[in-house]
Amino acid sequence: MFHSFFKASLALSLFIPGAAGANDQPKQLVMISFDGAHDNALWQKSREMAAKNGAHFTYFLSCTFLMNQAAKKAYQAPHQKQGKSNVGFAQSDDEIRERLGNIWHAHLEGHDISSHACGHFDGRQWSEADWSKEFATFHATLKNAWKSVDLEEPNGWQELVDHGIRGFRAPYLSATPGADMIAAEKTAGFAYDASLVTKGPAIPVEEAGIVRFGLPLIPEGPREKPIIGMDYNLFVRHSNGTEDKADSKAFEDRSYAAFKEAFDKQYSGNRIPLQLGFHFVEMNGGAYWRALDRLVSDVCRRADVACVSYSEAIPMIEARGKLLAQTQTSGL
Repeated sequence: MFHSFFKASLALSLFIPGAAGANDQPKQLVMISFDGAHDNALWQKSREMAAKNGAHFTYFLSCTFLMNQAAKKAYQAPHQKQGKSNVGFAQSDDEIRERLGNIWHAHLEGHDISSHACGHFDGRQWSEADWSKEFATFHATLKNAWKSVDLEEPNGWQELVDHGIRGFRAPYLSATPGADMIAAEKTAGFAYDASLVTKGPAIPVEEAGIVRFGLPLIPEGPREKPIIGMDYNLFVRHSNGTEDKADSKAFEDRSYAAFKEAFDKQYSGNRIPLQLGFHFVEMNGGAYWRALDRLVSDVCRRADVACVSYSEAIPMIEARGKLLAQTQTSGL
């Protein structure tokens, strides 16, 4: 776990290029994550992208995608009607079986399997008890996932569920103000949270024993207006959240340019880790996934770059020792 010097602070101590030999620079860390983690074709596509480029990703799984029709009827999120989910449920047992195979093989390949809760509800007003209920449902759903579709679970699955799911990202990045969500995360056994938004790439901070990461605002477009480094936000900016395949290539190029500019600024500067978020939906004709593929193919194979999961990033950042939290972080 991070030491006390990772706690929120206005101080900043970073490696300054030129102050020592180039070989003394830390690797540029890049953390790519996916929310939802449902579509099996995109599971395959992302795993192949990672394998081709020596990258590890983080998958924030929504547990309703492991619920069949019987489980759907029993699921009830805090303050919601029974059987309701904002992102739906699995369509068949065969779909769940394939998804479980993807989850397990991604784990074996070194990726993070993390939590995005279950029904993708805005928990901004939830209490600690509300979050704990949703986390308990997530845990129970994964514990029984293979049995629920009449499959024999692989050796090590229970270890993964009980001890290997180390992170959480709140749906809509709606982190509860105050300590309730963090307290529930700690009780549930999470080590990190990735629900914040920061003014730019920032060093994570520690809060009550939870390491907190934030997606950065990055410049984008002809006017370089800041935007959260996430595909959905680009989708809304580019086409008002309406599918526009005709302009897909232009959206791809704009997104890649924004991702690459954000990367280059850190790579040639202070090497603060860069985080980018995506969903298992190919918006605007796949523009944002193609931009991601271009970035990963360009940077992840470099000797002085590490495209890693959040779990892998934590000890790598901690080992740098002199880094302090960069100003304040805030969730949106």
